[in-house]
Amino acid sequence: MSSAIDLNCDMGESYGAWHMGNDEAVLQFVSSANVACGFHGGDPSTMRKTVAAAVARQVAVGAHPSLPDLVGFGRRVMQVTPQEAYDMVVYQVGALAAVAATQGTRLHHVKAHGALYNMAAKDSALAQAICRAVRDVDAGLVLYGLAGSHLVQAAQELGLRAAHEVFADRSYQDDGSLTPRSHPGAMIEDADASVAQVLRMVQEGMVRSVNGRDIPVQADTLCIHGDQPNAPVFAKALTDALRKAGIEVRAVP
Repeated sequence: MSSAIDLNCDMGESYGAWHMGNDEAVLQFVSSANVACGFHGGDPSTMRKTVAAAVARQVAVGAHPSLPDLVGFGRRVMQVTPQEAYDMVVYQVGALAAVAATQGTRLHHVKAHGALYNMAAKDSALAQAICRAVRDVDAGLVLYGLAGSHLVQAAQELGLRAAHEVFADRSYQDDGSLTPRSHPGAMIEDADASVAQVLRMVQEGMVRSVNGRDIPVQADTLCIHGDQPNAPVFAKALTDALRKAGIEVRAVP
């Protein structure tokens, strides 16, 4: 059983006149923020405002690089080479690192977004490219990756600190991967069901797949999605349940 866990949330995904999520409400509950870097959401002003808001709440700031897909919100699979993935991650992490510097802080972690995250979880070459990009920008950054996936394995092989990530609002397949969003039941929309899944992952190191199979997981950091309508409700329910169970919510050291 873990006595502490990081609670992270994807945010800063608004851009231009398009608004997504309720970042201010969620920030009061989470310990780390994954800030969009402009490829799937976010823009320079939103990046600055989101980092400033996180700093004000003493929330750790991380980069959330994506495939270049604003229209598809970074959730559509694209054919990219490892070199292309390396370049786009360097570009996005570097941009957010500069924004963070203007707000008197430094980046804490990097977590790939959407399709890029899921592709790299299963593709060792892509995972290696992403982790090399993170290391080459700043070897002190923590790499957030799907628990037990190629992402965390690649990070460890390259000497990066890796945080095994689990999900509060997503269901799992038998192989430990996330259920594709196009499938029924991919999102857990009931707060009580989400809390039950989280407590089992943290306390027992297990999660039940959609087919009823128990899958072992390591839970270092726990994700909720800021773009879902009930994100603040989920965040509060989760933090209340974790603290009631004696589990501290804090950023990955």
